[in-house]
Amino acid sequence: MRHSRPLYCYPGSVLDFSSLKCLANRNDALMSPTDLPVLNFDNTFARDLEGFFVPWDAAKSPKPELLMWNDALASELGPVFAALKPNEIVDIFSGNSVPDGAFPLAQAYAGHQFGGFSPQLGDGRALLLGEVVDTAGRRRDIQLKGSGRTPFSRGGDGKAPLGPVLREYLIGEAMHALGVPTTRALAAIATGEPVYREGALPGALLTRVAASHLRVGTFQFFAARQETDKVRQLADYAIARHYPELKERDQPYLAFFEAVLQAQAKLVAQWMQIGFIHGVMNTDNTTISGETIDYGPCAFMNIYVPDTVFSSIDTQGRYAYKNQPLIAQWNLARLAEALIGLVDPEPEKAVQLLTNLIEGFPEVYTEHWLSGMRKKIGLIKDDVGDLELVNDLLSAMEGQNVDYTLAMRRLSSAVRGDDQPLCALFSDRSDIESWLKRWRERLAQEKVMDEERGMAMDAVNPIYIPRNHMVEAALSSAVASEDFAPFKKLLDVLRHPYRERDGLEHYAQADPSDGAHYQTFCGT
Repeated sequence: MRHSRPLYCYPGSVLDFSSLKCLANRNDALMSPTDLPVLNFDNTFARDLEGFFVPWDAAKSPKPELLMWNDALASELGPVFAALKPNEIVDIFSGNSVPDGAFPLAQAYAGHQFGGFSPQLGDGRALLLGEVVDTAGRRRDIQLKGSGRTPFSRGGDGKAPLGPVLREYLIGEAMHALGVPTTRALAAIATGEPVYREGALPGALLTRVAASHLRVGTFQFFAARQETDKVRQLADYAIARHYPELKERDQPYLAFFEAVLQAQAKLVAQWMQIGFIHGVMNTDNTTISGETIDYGPCAFMNIYVPDTVFSSIDTQGRYAYKNQPLIAQWNLARLAEALIGLVDPEPEKAVQLLTNLIEGFPEVYTEHWLSGMRKKIGLIKDDVGDLELVNDLLSAMEGQNVDYTLAMRRLSSAVRGDDQPLCALFSDRSDIESWLKRWRERLAQEKVMDEERGMAMDAVNPIYIPRNHMVEAALSSAVASEDFAPFKKLLDVLRHPYRERDGLEHYAQADPSDGAHYQTFCGT
């Protein structure tokens, strides 16, 4: 049986890890039933990083109900997860019971939010239950999101409405199917109580699975307090967990920064290739692992407009589609600042070494982006003119009311000899027809059969993405009418984004309103 731990509060407005005080003991509130399965938690974060978190327990859910369970992900996590019964899933992932080995905690981190630094953020509505090593040998966090207030809540209720929980579940699974590194949802559970935002909304919890929840903001939290020893401790932990091959390098912390830079460059390049707009690229949402995290005000671009912004709170367009590579570089510069004291004992030398890597980010990003875009337009080999060719295709789309996803998908029809499906998307065909001629000249340099090339293109250009209007319709049906059928159907479609299937033509269609005025919200 898991013994309850006391909860803690902090003596001042700024968290002081040296003077934790006991607030309450909840032995009577959170006791694990003896028949709960053992989930084989192995909690290195709790064990190795004392002082980087607050032990905390979830708020009880009065009438929890299982809404969604990710069987495929459960199987990845191990046989004991795959064998969980519905009542066990509800008990554990509603936060009402804590199984043996779990160690619920709220992580500390800071972050730049829309360019402004907040020295203390942390898990204000989430708890890390623990870590498991999955069937492939990967260590993965299991986290509850929407589990109630913590000392980091800053006045919020720590709860989550059902809509944002389902959105994260859906988009995370879609991104996984698209081949983009991402956190994933294991379960969605209704809590049986309302949460209050613009009005009363049904409450829910998400169980999130991640390679880790280490962020740029985790490093910033301790660097801002000039606690270099803790920054070093955190960096050593991050290297051991995510980049163990760097441990023996002559300059392991510089190599660590470069590895994170590479991971983020590749990740954002993948976002750009599929038209994904994160919407809240704060440093606390920039992972050390290179996974996409936090699906609040995210959306997929419809019409190709590089200035596209969907987030209701991004009034200045800081996180617009076209700005995402620039913001990634900016966020990485903030990580570099936190690592200066580790990279070299001479600050000026450390700054120069880190600056050299940061200034090289555009080239690294472009290499990842162009590699993926070559595949999307059917190129097998590299040529010096490919960057211009790809950019000219995008330029041809601009101002033509062209749906980005459909245009990229229909290129494979052009490879097979039919230009009409692609050209039909353009109000003025002159630019795209001129581009197609140049493109075919480039393809002719490679001796590949048309059908083989077309199949390769279809494998990287999705036909089904989370169309914003369809996502909203599915969420509305679930939240307003308690009808989950549209949500489950959309989820099934998005789990196979590259394979065209009969009867699903509706899911491949663009938003009839073009989505120009669509807005998303953070969901907190």
